[in-house]
Amino acid sequence: MSAKPQHYDLIKKPIITEKATMASEHGAVVFQVAMDATKPMIKEAIEAVFGVKVKAVNTTITKGKTKRFKGRPGVRSDKKKAYVTLEEGNTIDVSTGL
Repeated sequence: MSAKPQHYDLIKKPIITEKATMASEHGAVVFQVAMDATKPMIKEAIEAVFGVKVKAVNTTITKGKTKRFKGRPGVRSDKKKAYVTLEEGNTIDVSTGL
């Protein structure tokens, strides 16, 4: 399966945090994805772009915090994260670019 342009629109960026690094030790990779992305769409996109077999996809929506910008209140945008568990023997190196 070849990667289509909409697959690149679906996957925004990998998330590299302490929690994501701990998940990667168990064969999971964390990506920020489009808010309207569904689990089957995410699975298809990851398999097409990275050429790996996906075992499971778990998603979470993080609500944007209310913060102050230059003294005025503002709201950070909501984010959707996908925890992608890979089949045994498959890996994605998120430290390198596509």
